[in-house]
Amino acid sequence: MTRPLIITDCDEVLLHMVVPFRAWLDETHDVHFDMSERGFAEALRHKDSGEPVERALVWELLLGFFETEMHRQTPIAGAVEALRRLSAIADIEVLTNITERHREPRARQLMSHGLTLPVHWNQGGKGRPLAAIVAERAPSVALFIDDLAEHHHSVATHAPGVWRLHLVGEPEIARYTPPAPCAHARIDQWAAAEQWIMDRLAQGPAPDDMPATDGAIA
Repeated sequence: MTRPLIITDCDEVLLHMVVPFRAWLDETHDVHFDMSERGFAEALRHKDSGEPVERALVWELLLGFFETEMHRQTPIAGAVEALRRLSAIADIEVLTNITERHREPRARQLMSHGLTLPVHWNQGGKGRPLAAIVAERAPSVALFIDDLAEHHHSVATHAPGVWRLHLVGEPEIARYTPPAPCAHARIDQWAAAEQWIMDRLAQGPAPDDMPATDGAIA
């Protein structure tokens, strides 16, 4: 077996995304983004009419942001420093829901903040691609970090022996986000998360516990 393995999301775990995305929408597209609204798509509304932005346009706007505005994203407090320290005891890879053409820009983006990490792109639930990474790497223990509950459900379904940390690093989102039912812990500050991660890596593989079905994507 190899070293322990940490597989982490990027947006709202390592880098702020929603806040710079909101600023860009307001400046460039006359779209208001109210993060207190339920549902990502419903939170985007045309400023002139107050009507929700069409779902197809929401995806276009997201792609547009990643095409030209990734430079606006800044690190979540403590994330870079914590990962640098954790890299002394574990390998670290990024599993992020972007398109294939954004994988290299994302890797360069992370490098600009001092994180040289393998980046895997994905669409949909992260359980299957994470299970494939773990099977290939065969780590002594694996740990997953993400801000979205549906990905914790997916990983619990397809890779139940992986520790799951629910971390929402953006305070404006964290206050509206309940703990993920399928995560082993919810910690939103990297100062505390780092110690929890170290403890879990030292403990060994997570209990092989399957979650109750909650309707999340798998």
